[in-house]
Amino acid sequence: MRNIIGFHAIEESIRKKHAGSTLYLHRQSHKRNTQLENLAQQNGVKVIQADLPELDRLAGGGSHRGAVLVVSGGSSTLKSSQLSDFISEAGASRNSLVIALDGVTDPQNLGAVMRSADLFAADFLILPERRSSPVNQTVLKVSSGAAEYVPYAIVPNLVRSLQNLQKAGFWVYGADMNGETVSSVSLTGKIVLVLGSEESGLSKLVQQTCDRIISIPTKGHIDSLNIAAAAAVLMYEVNRQRD
Repeated sequence: MRNIIGFHAIEESIRKKHAGSTLYLHRQSHKRNTQLENLAQQNGVKVIQADLPELDRLAGGGSHRGAVLVVSGGSSTLKSSQLSDFISEAGASRNSLVIALDGVTDPQNLGAVMRSADLFAADFLILPERRSSPVNQTVLKVSSGAAEYVPYAIVPNLVRSLQNLQKAGFWVYGADMNGETVSSVSLTGKIVLVLGSEESGLSKLVQQTCDRIISIPTKGHIDSLNIAAAAAVLMYEVNRQRD
């Protein structure tokens, strides 16, 4: 069982019509809650009127704004998958985009990356078991429902996973401020974009595994982009080159 907060995340989850879902509402908290109630009734989701202490408990301290969706089945309703299955399915594809995150522990950043991954039609997301944010309630909220649509795998060894993708015909591009300018690199075909944490960037072994290192040219006064912003720019560039 998992509890979802955030208007867009709840809205997308209701549209998925997960069996056994229940929407807990405090109508007076937010005007959008009436829209959620109507949507829930249209999709066969049970609605229960709840007081604020009960919603606080269900939200686990999160900012619920008077609405919490309780989904039966836990994280299994998300698109958690096996990397090997994705590689097999991508075998005949001419273009495929995979996003891999190395040491991204902030759920806000992971949620934002998932949102961009959905908007820019990334095919798969890879997260390491260690030094990574779990796909939790905060991720679901920040992704605005995109976590319901982006297939992902949690892998025990990120380097080995990247090597398996390379064997399957993928080119692996790591993001680092000292890399080649992204617009000068061809990003067509089967590619993996690897992004590291804002504090330490890509780990040494991951960087050594990459085929090429790319960067986003900037003109401001600070060192680098936020990880979520960098991911969005790079995914946009992939789409631009493929159009």
